[in-house]
Amino acid sequence: MIRKYFAALSLTALAIAMPAAAQVDETNRLVDEGMNRSQVMSLAQEMTDDIGPRLTNSPAMRRAEAWAIDKFTGWGLQNVRRDPFDFGRGWEIVSSSARMTVPRPLQLTAIPVAWTPPTSGVLSGEVIVAPMSKLRHFDEYKGKLAGKIVMISMPGTGSEPDKAAFRRWTSEELGKLDAFDQPEYDPEELNARLKRVEFVEKLDAFLKTEGAIGWVRMSYRDGKLVHGAGYNFRTGRTLNLPGIELSAEDYRRLVRLTKTGRKPVIEFENNVRFDDSDRNGYNIIAEIPGSDPKAGYVMAGAHFDSWVAGDGATDNAAGSAVVMEAARILKRMGTPKRTIRFALWSGEEQGLIGSRAYTEKYLARREPKPGTDPNGLEAFYDWTYRYPIIPQPGYNDLKAYFNMDNGSGKFRGIYAEGNAAAVPLLKEWLSPFSGMDASRVVAADTSGTDHVFMQAVGVPAYQFIQDPLDYSTRTHHSNADTFDHLKAEDMRQAAVVMAGMLWQSANSAKTLPRQPLPVQPAVTDPFKVKDPDEE
Repeated sequence: MIRKYFAALSLTALAIAMPAAAQVDETNRLVDEGMNRSQVMSLAQEMTDDIGPRLTNSPAMRRAEAWAIDKFTGWGLQNVRRDPFDFGRGWEIVSSSARMTVPRPLQLTAIPVAWTPPTSGVLSGEVIVAPMSKLRHFDEYKGKLAGKIVMISMPGTGSEPDKAAFRRWTSEELGKLDAFDQPEYDPEELNARLKRVEFVEKLDAFLKTEGAIGWVRMSYRDGKLVHGAGYNFRTGRTLNLPGIELSAEDYRRLVRLTKTGRKPVIEFENNVRFDDSDRNGYNIIAEIPGSDPKAGYVMAGAHFDSWVAGDGATDNAAGSAVVMEAARILKRMGTPKRTIRFALWSGEEQGLIGSRAYTEKYLARREPKPGTDPNGLEAFYDWTYRYPIIPQPGYNDLKAYFNMDNGSGKFRGIYAEGNAAAVPLLKEWLSPFSGMDASRVVAADTSGTDHVFMQAVGVPAYQFIQDPLDYSTRTHHSNADTFDHLKAEDMRQAAVVMAGMLWQSANSAKTLPRQPLPVQPAVTDPFKVKDPDEE
């Protein structure tokens, strides 16, 4: 396998902008280090098996931060530091359990929902099926919830997958990604999203007023998978009632029992703990200084935080380990022209908060709307709707940012994010890795991860295309997100490609063309009529 890689690299090295002989040597050195002395899987194992899930501001995340700083410092990187941002409360699960006691004893697959309060011992009560997703649903259940554990989700009927859970992209599927996505601007959609965020707190207040003692929601996947994501992390916005997420199979069983006239009783104990010792979140930053301080810097990042159902392996110890391994490889390559900066982001799962804080501090800011929480979940939705954009003094210093956050699948190329002018240079930098099947540059954009807010202010920031594996089908945010689902060959390949892109962008005489600084767009469909049934 290694011989094939070197053959491909030898044939394509002339495509690099640097002198051919020098670049062949440097590229081969980089591949040799990343393939023959890789530490990427050891890094991922320490993150997952030893430290475990890394919820933002939790005690485990504090241990992870110290561990990462020790690693970067030990490799000789410089300016290694915690970069703070306002976040909110820490939270962790000490222990939890759930079981049905009537009509028969049965252990249930469940997890406390993040940032919900503890139960103060075992909480026991009859369940009531009361699905509520809109404010108008409350009227139906007034006077019916006192002393009950409320099942708030629609149960559905279950599903059988029609595709394999584990898969890799085909050439045809990758080809379909090479299509320009027209942007859309719809302020009404923003209002709908903000109402959904507010609904959680309004539901909690209603349940408390009606005398409910707890609530249960259903997992959004079958297969006994649970997730436990919750978003009430801001100080002063903690929910009143304890809540759990129940596996879809267990949830539907309870629903069926209620529909046949039985009155199921369940009990659960959430031994969870809040940590308010430090309400700042921290990004971990490290650098390999460049020889030309006026040349700007290039950057790679991945989010370090995770949810707590599993060990945060594919989401996103994989990306964090690849970024760290790229740093280790590049430190052995010598001094680049431009500084190479590495970031392990925090608060990503709660709305890209860490990378957004970095963007606002160092690149460009957008004024928050009066009366809104600048770092609550609302900010994730409304940030790109705020205008004008105000560049910071360092706006033009960042020449390229590369992100990893789609599981542990190998790199197949990169999303150009609609920046047609950047495609030739991205292809040039990826060309040495065509033998690793990582050379595609597609026009499409991708969302939901830490390059998004940089792209939103016109900075050249990109996410790699990765093979899906079983990321979206099984491991994403779930209790199955463990080290077992990481693929070593894919991880080594990703670390080498990441390092190669950073090295070339740090040394190239060319820089990626930037998008224009965005200004407020016109509404895409000014004739759209709002559907009142969707509110």
